[in-house]
Amino acid sequence: MHPTVAPRPRALLAMGRRHRDALFPPAERLRLAQYVDIDPDHVAEDFDDEQALNDAEILITSWGCPVLDEDVLARAPALKAIVHAAGSVKHHVTQACWDRGIVVSSAAAANAVPVAEYTVAAILFANKRVLEIGGLYREHRDVYDWSRRFPGFGNYRRTVGIVGASLIGRKVLELLRPYDLDLLLADPHVDAAQAAELGARHVGLDELVAESDVVSLHAPELPETRHLIDARRLAAMRDGATLVNTARGSLVDTAALTAEAATGRIHAVIDVTEPEVLPATSPLYSLPNVLLTPHIAGSLGGELRRITSSAIDEVVRYCSQRPFAHAVHQAALATSA
Repeated sequence: MHPTVAPRPRALLAMGRRHRDALFPPAERLRLAQYVDIDPDHVAEDFDDEQALNDAEILITSWGCPVLDEDVLARAPALKAIVHAAGSVKHHVTQACWDRGIVVSSAAAANAVPVAEYTVAAILFANKRVLEIGGLYREHRDVYDWSRRFPGFGNYRRTVGIVGASLIGRKVLELLRPYDLDLLLADPHVDAAQAAELGARHVGLDELVAESDVVSLHAPELPETRHLIDARRLAAMRDGATLVNTARGSLVDTAALTAEAATGRIHAVIDVTEPEVLPATSPLYSLPNVLLTPHIAGSLGGELRRITSSAIDEVVRYCSQRPFAHAVHQAALATSA
């Protein structure tokens, strides 16, 4: 007698079509089909009249996935796992999913890499005054005594403050370790010993803001973190210090930042704003001491392949009856992105 071969779990891609095309081009969909029973050409952009929900055991989700509420789950009786090919799952994984006991995975760790890389580049450029010097050089086409013009500029023994020991915050600290920088960490959920293990000195947020040459934000978007950097804390920053925000726009009081940056006293590298996009009349677009980018720190272009690889690896682990390498736990969502 031939041994019985267990059927492959049925999977469904649920995301915006453009995200499906970017994350799962035909070759990656064929790779998925080696492990799961999936229609490689079908993607669920909404769950209205979605017949494939009925027997889907795994949902492979990403940006644009509809909300998985009780009504949707009632039409997905076989659903046991959600593999999210992006960062936060808060936009679509509801309490009903946790009540069902559905296991959830996220590619947040994969998406943290390019954000951390962008942040490190911003920190090093900020301390070296690259953007400011580049602008002066382009405008005047002359060489100055830069050390005299910018006393103490450069990255040796400068102080960098990391706000939030999130996945991205921790990755930034890891990438900064080889440099001769003094690292501070403010996070109410981390103690001094844990901060030391990450290579930083644990301080309160007010102390970090006042002591840092660069303040880099990596806290989650929560009610208690709204306008974490307000007018008072912006005013407390050192003259010439730089604020870097690659987290969420709501962490910074936009009006207060605009007013403080307009004085020229501090610098800012801002990849996320509130609102997003800023009004065309916002001074932040044109201030010479502000670099404003359109939410590009996260995975884009070729960086999406890292997310795809992470998601497919998690599908393989599930099919092999192994726990997810990047499982999301409900309890952690209260203090994470």
